[in-house]
Amino acid sequence: MGLSEELRSHAAPIWEAAQRHPFVQGIGDGSLPVEKFKFYVCQDYVFLVEFSRVLALASARATVLEVMSRYASLLDATLNGEMELHRGYCERFGISRTDLEATPAAPAAHAYTRHLLSVAHGGTLGEITASLIPCQQGYAEIGLALAAQGEPASQPLYAEWIRMYASPEVQEIASWSCALLDRLAEDAGAGERDRMAEIFVTSSRYEYLFWEMAYTMQEWPV
Repeated sequence: MGLSEELRSHAAPIWEAAQRHPFVQGIGDGSLPVEKFKFYVCQDYVFLVEFSRVLALASARATVLEVMSRYASLLDATLNGEMELHRGYCERFGISRTDLEATPAAPAAHAYTRHLLSVAHGGTLGEITASLIPCQQGYAEIGLALAAQGEPASQPLYAEWIRMYASPEVQEIASWSCALLDRLAEDAGAGERDRMAEIFVTSSRYEYLFWEMAYTMQEWPV
């Protein structure tokens, strides 16, 4: 068993809670109120801006050209593919690009991105990779699970979202990241492997909190 599979098994209760979250299930059956989805799209856009910075730092940290190139490709796909999907959603919602880019981060989004950036600035490539997988593989698993249930005919926007994250491209990204983590873990010492595990679990918890944040439309209390 590689480290990625070991960590996924260890964090299974957190991932299962995320997949059962009413926000996720509401996308799947079309029952999620559109206002909550709008809130999520704007917050996820804010998240992806910082996620892109982490991908750039991962590319810079890589010592193997194939890995450097792949992280650079993921950066391009995030900035010009995934974020374009979000911009398209907001255009249909009547949210301008200027307003979208001025969205303030909600507490959970702020905390999650600070966690990722802290790892990216101070951690090894293995630790950075461990921090990213709960997002990459988590969305891939949710996309496949919701697609298997059937797209919600009542909400074509949600169906589009499901197709995005159930796509072969997203599945392949998750597989590549897990394989990279397994390779990096082979050369890591016990201390680094322990940090990878801790980081992976923390990112997994933030994934759950992100869904909760979107469902409650979380705001700063003061």
